[in-house]
Amino acid sequence: METWSRRGAAFDCVPQPAACCPDWMAELPDALPLSRLSIPGTHDSLSLFGGRRLRCQSWGLEAQLAAGIRFLDVRCKLWRGELRIYHLCTFQRANLRGVLRRTLRFLRAHPGEAVLMRIKEELPIFSRPGFAAQLHRCLLEEGQGCVWCREEVPTLGQVRGKIVVLEALAREVLGIPYEELSISDAWNVLSLERKWTRVRRHLEKAAGGDPSTMFLTFCSGNGLFTCPEQVARFVNPRCQQHLRRRAGQPVRWGVVIMDFPGAGLLRLIVASNGHGTAAPGTARVPSRQLRGRGDRPRRGQHSSARWPSTRTLLPAPRLRRATSVPGGQKRLPRACRASGSLGVTAV
Repeated sequence: METWSRRGAAFDCVPQPAACCPDWMAELPDALPLSRLSIPGTHDSLSLFGGRRLRCQSWGLEAQLAAGIRFLDVRCKLWRGELRIYHLCTFQRANLRGVLRRTLRFLRAHPGEAVLMRIKEELPIFSRPGFAAQLHRCLLEEGQGCVWCREEVPTLGQVRGKIVVLEALAREVLGIPYEELSISDAWNVLSLERKWTRVRRHLEKAAGGDPSTMFLTFCSGNGLFTCPEQVARFVNPRCQQHLRRRAGQPVRWGVVIMDFPGAGLLRLIVASNGHGTAAPGTARVPSRQLRGRGDRPRRGQHSSARWPSTRTLLPAPRLRRATSVPGGQKRLPRACRASGSLGVTAV
C-alpha cells in the first residue's frame, strides 16, 4: 500500500491525473439504468482550497471529468443572489453557473457520457429563503435543455450528454431525491479501521443488492484527529484491493465517491461495468473527436436513439405532498414511483 507518495494507484494528490478515460460510458448499452452501473465519483468535488483540513481534491473539474469521474458533489451557499461553491465556510472560487457550463462543455465534446451531480446547500442551520428558487433558475438558464430534473432514475440512453441532478430539497422536486437512495456516508471519522469497515460493507451491499436501487458509498471522511488526505491514504488502497478481488467480472459497485482517487482505483471501478468498457488511459475517442433507504421500481422505456437529438425541458418545480407526522416519530423516505408519477411522503 502507498504510504506518503503523492501519486499511487489508489491515491493521487498531484494536480494532473494519470488516468484518462473521457468516453467510457459510450461503450455501454443505452438500456442500462444508472442504478446498475459502477460509477467513480468525487466527494466535495470543487474543494481545492482551504488547506489540509478542508482540501479534498487536487484535480480541477475538467481534469476529473477527463479522468473518468461521473459523479460530482457540489456544495453551494446563496450569497447576494448567487450560488457560490463552498466547503464549510471556505469559498472555493467558483459558482454553480460556472460548474454547469464547464460540465456541459465536456458533455458536448463527449456526448456518449452522462454526469451525476449532487447539488447541496452547504451548512444551512435553516435553509436560506430563495435557495430552491435560485437553484431552479440556475438550472433552467444554464442547463440548455440538457439537465435531467425528474424523480425517476433514468437509463443511460435517456441521459447521454446530460447532467443528472440529485438533490435534497425540503419541498421542491428538482431531481432524483437524494435522501431516498442507499447511502453510506460516515464522514465523521474517529477510527480509520471502522471507516473502512463501513465502506466495505456498503460496497458488498451494492454488489448484491436490488439492481433498481442506486447505491452511493462515500470513501471520504474527516475528523478531529484526521483530515481528508489521511482518510484517503488509508481507505483508497483498501478499496482498490477489495475491488481487485473481483476484477475481470462484471460487478455493480454503485457510485464510489472518493477524495484524491488514483488511476488504478478508477480503472477497477470503470472496468467492473463489463460490456467492453475501456480502462482509464486506453479509452478510444469517438469519431466526433471529442443510505439503505428502500427499493426503487423498475424504470420505463428507454430512448431508442443512442445519441439523443431532442432536448429535455427543465420542468417547473413541484411541491412534495407530505402528511403530518406525530411528534417523536421520524419521517420515512418515500419509495420512488414509476416514471411520471408524483411521490408522496409515506408515514
